[in-house]
Amino acid sequence: MSASAQAPVPERTRRYLADACLAPLWAAARTKLERGRLAVTGTVTVFLDDSGADRLSGLLGRPIAAGRIRVSLGTLDQALRRSAAAAGLVTVVELLTGRDLVDRVADQERARASWSGVWQQVDAALAAAGLVSADWAPAFVEGVRRSGLLTRAGVETATTVVAQFAAVLGECAAAGAFEAAVAPESGWELAELAGRCLGDAHGLDDGRLAASLLLRAAAAAFGIATPETAEERRNLWARLGVTADLVSGTALVFNLRPPGHDPWSHMMCARADLGLATHLTLHELRGAATGVRLAAAGTHVFACENPQVLQAAARAGVTVPMLCLSGNPSLAGWQTSRRLLDAGAHVSYHGDFDWPGVAIAARLFAAGVKPWRMRTGDYLEAIAALPSDAALTLTGTPTLTPWEPHLAETMCHRNLAVHEETLMSTLLADLGATDHLIST
Repeated sequence: MSASAQAPVPERTRRYLADACLAPLWAAARTKLERGRLAVTGTVTVFLDDSGADRLSGLLGRPIAAGRIRVSLGTLDQALRRSAAAAGLVTVVELLTGRDLVDRVADQERARASWSGVWQQVDAALAAAGLVSADWAPAFVEGVRRSGLLTRAGVETATTVVAQFAAVLGECAAAGAFEAAVAPESGWELAELAGRCLGDAHGLDDGRLAASLLLRAAAAAFGIATPETAEERRNLWARLGVTADLVSGTALVFNLRPPGHDPWSHMMCARADLGLATHLTLHELRGAATGVRLAAAGTHVFACENPQVLQAAARAGVTVPMLCLSGNPSLAGWQTSRRLLDAGAHVSYHGDFDWPGVAIAARLFAAGVKPWRMRTGDYLEAIAALPSDAALTLTGTPTLTPWEPHLAETMCHRNLAVHEETLMSTLLADLGATDHLIST
């Protein structure tokens, strides 16, 4: 119960003090008290007209001139206690302003303590997942602070969200999903992961705060910008080994002839006979193609980054099997690559000679794919053949090339990017000269 409720001021005195001419005094006193831990100390400066100055004179028992007036809160408190109000300043201000005073400093300290607990919870989540010492962790936490993502939600909601984030982060980290050079192994569907970790199949849907936190962590881990579009978010989930649905992400194949006698294998061979490219979805790979070998052992499959390469190969009538990953591989792309390797096929990959391109290549090679014209000599030949008006400088963060360390050094030195489509004639020549492809 407030002080004003415990010690009511006589009505006549209340009307005297509540006159509008003294309102600036009580408003200023309220602000001063709330910012000063409700301590009746210090002074306030207010402007009072003749009526206000006259009433304050009556209260303090000394003449006060109208205008800017400096009033001691201690003096005002003593005068109120001696008056018919018989109550202190805190009680009177609460009565006259219509609401209890709030210790703003204490509130701020409690809020800071609560938010400190939230940030400690974030660090604990990273620690539990074995990621707290990762190079990207400080930037991730600072980015979340600056974004206001959690503060806008409030402490109570933020506490719940961080607990959800911790559960999903731990699951993904345990599967190696945050290791940038390793292909994701988990193969979750988004709803499956959400149900498993949060008990809510929609807990990681677009717009959910736990999902936003996890994707921010993934973006920081992979050194990319926080995703802004639905497609960017789907791609980042895929990079973590999570598919938002079974039909959006695809792997583009051409001349793929599975050796089985099942209906799906017959269909793929028929499409190859017709010279048609096929978009493989997870729905298909986990449905009609479940358990089916994608290629005969020893088959050499050529993988590229840009669909224009596969398109040009199809127009040229090449007969070798091809796989296009369309940039950063979707989960369908990863599963197609793995299943080809598991079937005993040889998969060779060519991509862009830029930092994102060699980062993709590094992850594919770590999974067992082999380089296709991705050596230092290939890079030097490519930049030597570039027209002067096609020269592009490298952008982004330099990336190691574990399959050939000298390549990254050479790229840093030359500082030129070579996009895959500019090497079209060389790649098509390779695809038509099948007798020496394994060695390239």
